[in-house]
Amino acid sequence: MDDNKGLLEGVTILDLSRVLAAPYCGMILAEMGARVIKVENPKGGDDSRNMGPFFPNGVSAYFINMNRSKEGITLNLKDPEAKKIFLELVKHADVVIENYRPGTMEKLGLGYDVLKEVNPSIIYGACSGFGHTGPYSKRAGYDIVAQAMGGLMSTTGWAGGDPTRSGTPMGDVLGGLNLAIGVLAALVNREKTGKGEKVDIALVDSVASAMENITMIYQTEGRVPRRIGNRYESTYPYDSFNASDGFVIIAAGNNKLYKILCDVMGKPELVDDPRFAEVRDRVKNHEELFEIVNEWTKQYKIDEIVKMLNDAGCPSSPVNTIDRLVKDPQIAGARGMFPEIDQPGVGKMHITATPQKLTRTKSCTRKPAPLLGEDNLKIFGEMLGYDEAKVAELKEKGVI
Repeated sequence: MDDNKGLLEGVTILDLSRVLAAPYCGMILAEMGARVIKVENPKGGDDSRNMGPFFPNGVSAYFINMNRSKEGITLNLKDPEAKKIFLELVKHADVVIENYRPGTMEKLGLGYDVLKEVNPSIIYGACSGFGHTGPYSKRAGYDIVAQAMGGLMSTTGWAGGDPTRSGTPMGDVLGGLNLAIGVLAALVNREKTGKGEKVDIALVDSVASAMENITMIYQTEGRVPRRIGNRYESTYPYDSFNASDGFVIIAAGNNKLYKILCDVMGKPELVDDPRFAEVRDRVKNHEELFEIVNEWTKQYKIDEIVKMLNDAGCPSSPVNTIDRLVKDPQIAGARGMFPEIDQPGVGKMHITATPQKLTRTKSCTRKPAPLLGEDNLKIFGEMLGYDEAKVAELKEKGVI
């Protein structure tokens, strides 16, 4: 296989999504080689084109980061002629993804039941706040709603503090990841059966699923988990501690690692201390153990602690601020998580890479994010046979 091709080479995806959750899904699939065609309203396009942070000339970094590697066309899906064009495109596509409120595509006459009549093998990926079934299905859903209703906010923050949203939009990110997983599974199944599928992903479900051990505490013990800062419910010391120049993580999650920590601290007697002898003892007496470990960490800088512990075999890391993250020799260097692209209207800029690293093919940024309607002539020409005059006519009529 050509080194520049990806695992999804030959898969065509029509991406009707906006803002973050489903665009993130489309971007992941595009970077693994799928041809992802972003379909936007000709009047303004994706809402995130107007969301910051902005470059000095008004180009949205938000939009670029979620939509690189995609081609871009415009279609006014409220226009009857545009709907016909879209249905013709569906005949040539493998996947459609969208994140409208449930019922919107049906009102447009472009729901899954219509699309599968046009293309029985089409895979339809839908991502919404609450999913396409249930009493809340017609509600609008955003990341903060998903984090709140999915339980994440109730367990994020410090004891005695208020519920806290995760510092990044995890509801949207989890929804996008689950949409990608569902679409990929449907593609595999279609190879075996020839049949399409509707993939229905809810942001709230995605957060609830990610709560895992937290929900099981209530299911098994009847105890409602509360906010406990950075420590872990099931083992200790597994927490953040003060260094002299910031914060450091120590993850001594079992007896072996705890012994290593005690030896590095020069406190081997803590191994047999009955307060801390077993995991359950350390969890019960976490406040006392925190003070002991924290007194030791405060004597050293972040990087000194991380080196001492990792050299001895105990997991430890800095709590990276973003300026540290983007320069980290492992993350930014060896793993290439902040590559540079040449974006029209911006020039050279760094984006945040997808994390899939493959041995035979590449998952990488394949082109900059599209300008609004940038690929109209190319896509409508290649897929539908329209010439330049036809595309100009459609633009003049407001269809594209």
